[in-house]
Amino acid sequence: MIDHLAILAPGLLGASVARAARHFGAARRITLWARRPEVRVQLKSQPWCDAVADTPADAARQASLTVVCAPVDQIVALTSEIAPALPAGAIVTDVGSVKGEICRQGHKALPAGRHFVGSHPMAGSEKTGWEHGRADLFQSRVTFVTPLPETDPKAAEAVAAFWTALGSDVAGFAPDAHDEIVAHISHLPQVLASTLCASLAKRDPKWRNYSGGGLRDTSRIAGSDPKLWKTILEQNRDEVLRALRAYQDELHGMERALANRDWFEVQAILERGRAYREQFRPIP
Repeated sequence: MIDHLAILAPGLLGASVARAARHFGAARRITLWARRPEVRVQLKSQPWCDAVADTPADAARQASLTVVCAPVDQIVALTSEIAPALPAGAIVTDVGSVKGEICRQGHKALPAGRHFVGSHPMAGSEKTGWEHGRADLFQSRVTFVTPLPETDPKAAEAVAAFWTALGSDVAGFAPDAHDEIVAHISHLPQVLASTLCASLAKRDPKWRNYSGGGLRDTSRIAGSDPKLWKTILEQNRDEVLRALRAYQDELHGMERALANRDWFEVQAILERGRAYREQFRPIP
């Protein structure tokens, strides 16, 4: 059990961390900090929150574990801001969907005896805001924990144990390996869903009213926050470009097969896709 848990900038993920920590008894005390004063007022009345701090440093001052839930381009800045206030032995983690530079810069930002260990729960939603947080959001979902070679092993173990306590299945990878993986399994699907809808938006808008479940299922994540995803794509640009180029090769293969009336190849592509889809983990 974490003695004192601090959560900075709680949106969907941060509020879910707090709710889950309270539900599963993973923290004795939970302190939150939100950037907007009106949100801090709203959070004070939540039963899964023991205190709301006025500044990030105040929230983290006595915390044994601080979870930074800000957008990926703000995580290092917040980590640097709280660094002087952290008690000896404190651990800082995050929930950002890009890890390489965040882990390297986060590690550098902390003084000796304080530890940064990157995390990324694969448990988001197209919804945003703390009011959508759920105690079961991480249940049976994968959370990446991404220590650097120089990361203190006990700190990495503590972060992994925390996510396990919230019901998550922990997967350990180096930060750069994580970024390659999520470029293909998370960032590429977002780009495909968004560009599909952007393309269809150029057609007759009434067409959407005739669609069945296929378009809704395929395009669900196109409803995600564009500003948030613009930042993620900026941070993981190189890996996303590699994933896009590999996907373009596959798409061009389908285009060639159709153009050449190579129905054997068309079916082969469809069968490879179905075989991959059928091996997904069961939905929790």
